[in-house]
Amino acid sequence: MDALIPPLLNGTALGALLLLAALGLTLTFGQMGVINMAHGEFIMAGAFTTYLVQLAIPDSNISIPIALPVAFVVAGLLGLLLEVGVIQWMYRRPLDTLLVTVGVALILQQAALQIFPAQGVPVENAEWLRGQVDIFGYAWPLRQVFTIVLAGICVAALAAWLKFTSFGRRIRATVQNRDLAETVGVRTRTVDRLTFFVGSGLAGVAGVAASLIGGTNSQMGVQYIIPAFLVVVVGGIGQIKGTVIAAWAIGVAMAFFADLTTGSLAQVLAFVLVVVFLQIRPQGLFTVRTRGLA
Repeated sequence: MDALIPPLLNGTALGALLLLAALGLTLTFGQMGVINMAHGEFIMAGAFTTYLVQLAIPDSNISIPIALPVAFVVAGLLGLLLEVGVIQWMYRRPLDTLLVTVGVALILQQAALQIFPAQGVPVENAEWLRGQVDIFGYAWPLRQVFTIVLAGICVAALAAWLKFTSFGRRIRATVQNRDLAETVGVRTRTVDRLTFFVGSGLAGVAGVAASLIGGTNSQMGVQYIIPAFLVVVVGGIGQIKGTVIAAWAIGVAMAFFADLTTGSLAQVLAFVLVVVFLQIRPQGLFTVRTRGLA
């Protein structure tokens, strides 16, 4: 039993990080049908924003909480710029969005290499994240606990925003039938832009958490983009509850595989497990109507 505790706890923390990375895709891919391969670079932008905030505010106890909303805005503005500049002409053409955003991702990676060192820059953990908590004899790092709490807050806030606000109803109306939504006065272009801003901003928040666990570098987005897409697809496109379950399951599976093999092989085995699951249930855990399914 004791041998199961470390991979279970570490996997839950990894799942929380994947959940943060996938939440934005739940909006931009699940709700809007856009395959945004630059989403990982928005995570990278959030990580580097954390570093820049720490340069401006050296006290990490203060800079980390401040970095969260700043990273959200920075990544959100990048996403908004991408939507206004390119994506707005490519709705209902997901393969085109895939090709274009791959190019955008490469541009952002090269920009990061020009601005920051190739080996990345350090992000200092706050003092209240440097300790450990004892769970059945296992010293669980507080930064992992913080990632889980942050993911829970983001999920709750996003779910409440979509379910209880008028804008959430506008998103659902636009997803189900854009033309009909426009006839009843829904400004679908405003819906598109704000949805992309929020989805990309959540990637920036994920970047803050990722920087505290794994540091920063120009290639870090590549590390998260494919697992994040897998989480969205396994959970059911556009379904937040499915995204939560899938993120936890994939994170725990990767942790257990890493405990038995190596980290790279663990990712391969988790990918194979996902492929097998999708062969059995291609629609994912839950289903929802989207532009792609309408």
